[in-house]
Amino acid sequence: MTDTASHHEPETHGGTATAEEGQVMLDGPDGVAVAMSPEAAVATAESLIAAAEQASDQLGAEGHPS
Repeated sequence: MTDTASHHEPETHGGTATAEEGQVMLDGPDGVAVAMSPEAAVATAESLIAAAEQASDQLGAEGHPS
């Protein structure tokens, strides 16, 4: 089995979140759709923000010795 996931470019467009009947719906690229409880959506949002900040810091550190 070939792992092609590592060869994909990162998505450059964000997903769209909406609230429907007490659930948070997240629509992403390539037809990805996820329904979450409000609590799960908050936890996901916090995790995404932390990971985005870390990834941004990693990009800023490229070419700079630690």
